Amino acid sequence: MKYSLAAIVLLSCLLPALMGKANAYPGMQQTTQPITSTVDLISVLPQTYPIEPIPFNDVDGKAIDFSQYKGKVVMVNFWATWCPPCVRELPAIERLATKFKAEEFALLPVSIDADGKQQVQPFLTSLGMGNFNSYYDPTQKLGQVFPLDTIPATFILDQNGQLIAFVRSFVDWDDAKAVSLIQGFIDKGAQKLD
Repeated sequence: MKYSLAAIVLLSCLLPALMGKANAYPGMQQTTQPITSTVDLISVLPQTYPIEPIPFNDVDGKAIDFSQYKGKVVMVNFWATWCPPCVRELPAIERLATKFKAEEFALLPVSIDADGKQQVQPFLTSLGMGNFNSYYDPTQKLGQVFPLDTIPATFILDQNGQLIAFVRSFVDWDDAKAVSLIQGFIDKGAQKLD
């Protein structure tokens, strides 16, 4: 009896996670909408969610946080050199960033590689992406505000630094739907500022 009660308690705790129902943010519930594009995997939250400004590092080792990007839609993409889907996304997210004005949109690709810049910069150069601007969080401090158990993971913040959308999977950022989605976030924020 003692073991069956323990098993029931254990299963009741694990079952939501095993069935994909563990939710870190309101609105993370799984959807039943048909998926015709990887962009359809992006969950847009029904309401914004505050994100604490946890510091991470730029390429020069300088500590920065999201508060420095207020007024812009910010796309935070977590990746690592050992993650093939992450690496596959990098050229597309770099191209995506060029489709928007720098004063309206910021791309923050954050490497979680343990060896940081020493590991990442040579890797990027080997891919022909030596000028790609990666940020670094080798100790995964950002895991305090973003679930980093799955990468690639992308979190989109509004102009006030609040979480508005996320995806924890590979996305084809070259898809026109991605541009439309980001532009919609930019436009919506601009309307609120007017």
